[in-house]
Amino acid sequence: MGLHAVRAVLLRGADRIVTLTVAAGRDDARVVEILRLARERHVAVTRADTGVHQGVVAEVRPLRPWMEDDLIDALGRAETPIVLVLDGVQDPHNLGACLRTADACGAVAVVVPRDRAAQLTPAVRKVAAGAAETTPVVVVTNLVRTLKLMKEAGLWIVGAAAEADRLAQDVDLKGPIALVMGAEGSGLRHLTRQTCDMLVRLPQVGAVESLNVSVAAGMLLYEAVRQREEMGTDLFSAAEPRRK
Repeated sequence: MGLHAVRAVLLRGADRIVTLTVAAGRDDARVVEILRLARERHVAVTRADTGVHQGVVAEVRPLRPWMEDDLIDALGRAETPIVLVLDGVQDPHNLGACLRTADACGAVAVVVPRDRAAQLTPAVRKVAAGAAETTPVVVVTNLVRTLKLMKEAGLWIVGAAAEADRLAQDVDLKGPIALVMGAEGSGLRHLTRQTCDMLVRLPQVGAVESLNVSVAAGMLLYEAVRQREEMGTDLFSAAEPRRK
């Protein structure tokens, strides 16, 4: 784990750190912050020649995998949750980038299907830069069933599609939502598309037909964050729930 990942775990799950080693003689600002966080959270630090270019390495117990029940329980505790759903994204770099943005936007979790989709591998963790240690990944066997369970939990299911009639900025994303992104190239699968409450698109003026899925996911997540910030944080809990 590099600097970003170690910092994220110290902030959100220091009890999962087994060992933390910092390069001997390295005391730049980022390392000083790591040492401060470790001291505040009573994590022992060893100084040694790590051989790691960032100068910090940690052994961490993995974040416990979430099941569907964990996701639904978390949705019940959240005031106005956002969930990012990836319908068959296969590139590990895209999954890692989506995790990183989901974490930055406060998403409750990222949902991926078990089959024909990228899973949480070391390559994904590296791209996620710590987000894989703080944002749960929920691997499900039946994505449509999970979407329906989220509907029952009060979320609106919003799918991204280049041919959608409505722009994301014109749709109310302030309430409890699941943003659903399709696979690279093929987009949303038919049953997934049918299960969505609405489809939205991002504005495009260039010649490229579609955006990279991780870029599009980031734009949609930040559109939801923008709308919520315009409301004011004390209004989040007043957002209308979906029908039961």
